[in-house]
Amino acid sequence: MKHVVKILSLLMAISAFWIGLLQAAIIPQSRTWLLPIHFVVSLGCYGLLMVGNGLMQFPTCPQEAVLLQRDIAEAKDFLKHKGVHVGSD
Repeated sequence: MKHVVKILSLLMAISAFWIGLLQAAIIPQSRTWLLPIHFVVSLGCYGLLMVGNGLMQFPTCPQEAVLLQRDIAEAKDFLKHKGVHVGSD
């Protein structure tokens, strides 16, 4: 719930800033109408950057890898007892 409030307050602040720019006419109106598009593009770039950063710093879990290998070995043994060929070991 806290994220929703934070996002909504950020959107309200950005909307107020945009409406203020439209009313004050500091920036030409032809360019002010493009600000939401720039915001969406910037948000998309930020999202891609965060996904890329998360993929580059993907944590390794050696304990989980050992548990996964043990589960795979148990599954292979179970399937061999059932008569299923599971590949070369």
